[in-house]
Amino acid sequence: MINIENHIGKISISLKYLTELVEHTVTSCFGVAGVCSVNPVYSAAAALFGRSLEKNKGVAIFTDKNDGLIINLHISVTFGTNISAVVKSVSHKVRFTVEESIGTPVHKVNVFVDEMSC
Repeated sequence: MINIENHIGKISISLKYLTELVEHTVTSCFGVAGVCSVNPVYSAAAALFGRSLEKNKGVAIFTDKNDGLIINLHISVTFGTNISAVVKSVSHKVRFTVEESIGTPVHKVNVFVDEMSC
C-alpha cells in the first residue's frame, strides 16, 4: 500500500489499484499485444533491487530510497511494429498516468519485451 500525506490529510492507495492502472495503461498503447507473465527466477532477482510492492502478471512495482516508484513491465509486442518506439511510448505513458493519478513520482520505468505475437 502507498500512503501519501499532504495538507489535506492522508491518502492510501491499494496495490491492486496501482497494478491494474499500470496494466490497463500498457495494454492501451499502440503495438502492445499484452502483458506477459513474470518468470519466477526474475521475481526472486528483482527483490534484490528494492522493497517489492506488488508482482502481478508482468507488472512489478518497487519503492526506492526517495519514496519514488520503480516499475518493471514485461510485455508482448505486435509483430512488425517498431520495438523502440513502442517501448518509449509505453514508458512515457505509464510514467505520466501514474504520476497524474496518484501524485507520486515515478523514478524509472523498465520495459522488457519478452514476446512478439502476430
